[in-house]
Amino acid sequence: MEEINQNSQTSLDFNSEKFEPIDEVEIQQIIKYCYKKNLPIEIVGNKTKVDIGKKLQCAKTLDMSKFSGIIDYKPEELYITVKAGTPINIVREALKKNKQHLAFEPVNFSKIFKKNSSDGTVGGTLSCNFSGSRRFKVGSARDHILGFKGFNGKGEKIKSGGTVVKNVTGYDLSKLITGSFGTLMVLSELTLKVLPLESETKTIVVSGLALEHAMGVMGSAIASSNDPSGAVFYPENLRNNFVFNDLTHPGSITAIRVEGTKLSTDQRVNNLTKELVLEDKKLTILDSTQSEIFWEDTRSLKPFTTNDKNILRAVVPPSETVNLINRLKTFHPNYFLDWGGSLIWLELDYLSNQKIDQIRERILAANGYLTVIKSPERVKSSSEIFTIDPIKFKISQNIKKSFDPKRIFNPGKMYTGI
Repeated sequence: MEEINQNSQTSLDFNSEKFEPIDEVEIQQIIKYCYKKNLPIEIVGNKTKVDIGKKLQCAKTLDMSKFSGIIDYKPEELYITVKAGTPINIVREALKKNKQHLAFEPVNFSKIFKKNSSDGTVGGTLSCNFSGSRRFKVGSARDHILGFKGFNGKGEKIKSGGTVVKNVTGYDLSKLITGSFGTLMVLSELTLKVLPLESETKTIVVSGLALEHAMGVMGSAIASSNDPSGAVFYPENLRNNFVFNDLTHPGSITAIRVEGTKLSTDQRVNNLTKELVLEDKKLTILDSTQSEIFWEDTRSLKPFTTNDKNILRAVVPPSETVNLINRLKTFHPNYFLDWGGSLIWLELDYLSNQKIDQIRERILAANGYLTVIKSPERVKSSSEIFTIDPIKFKISQNIKKSFDPKRIFNPGKMYTGI
């Protein structure tokens, strides 16, 4: 626990339904007030992910979007420290000036939820732990946290980690906090690992492959020594979402990204083309500019942004993907694959509680788990949005009680009773 100075002036109106703190003192005062009064709080940032999970009915809203800004950035030491309400795009722009980036490619949900903000906040991104196409190479969002500060449900300040990995001693709380959707604590400050941007990016696009063949190509590419950093598959019906002058072949898209120096990238693209026996296939190589657009469209789920439909997210072992897709065909979903086939994004016209249960049953049988990303309120109110087994649920209840004994943080956001 860490004490903070309580002597600074505050203009908080505790009768207000919405709080917009500008410093840690105000954050702590708000939490302590709500803890004392037993008032549940909904924690939000830019609201790009606020619609994921159960709809909350809280007495107060803690809007962290004004608690924003870069606190410390050391390009030479490969870390950046920011306030939790800082927009991801602000961080990305600052890093890009020094030819660096957030390698885990945070998913941008703003377009599928039709939000005005261009991207989510750092705090929201890490609280939800949604990672992009480099996941299989660099790890998830939680693997890029070096340290954080925040407040538990009593308003006590907690600090974990530092600016380098060797500073992390004791329990690694960052692994616990990320993916908790704001149900355990209010994050106020995060220190993230940053990595150099590669000077060259090329994307091998093979057109017209059937699903099973595409899975084989992606799996072999990832298992090779050519170090790809992205592997996605778009079926033929989603092909028109990607328009590039060089991409003239019809059919499905199987895309493999390779990054590095120009010499290294060219060599590895050639290696992959030969090793995967792609010379006689409908092949296109996207350059750095085209690749940046393609993978940014993937990060923002572009194929699912034109329609206001239901969106599900499933993670399964790649060995189960083809069989699972075949078993899900009865629901007539649009889908595409990321992470070399272990991440499945699904889009459905109609969603009911029964249909979610049936889809979840098939995904569980494939040793995977399901997250309902976008669905009608009638479904959210009566279906489980996330997947958890009874043993893990009990553990999660005990963790929640330890961090937030009165259950004032986003109560019921992930699971009923947590």
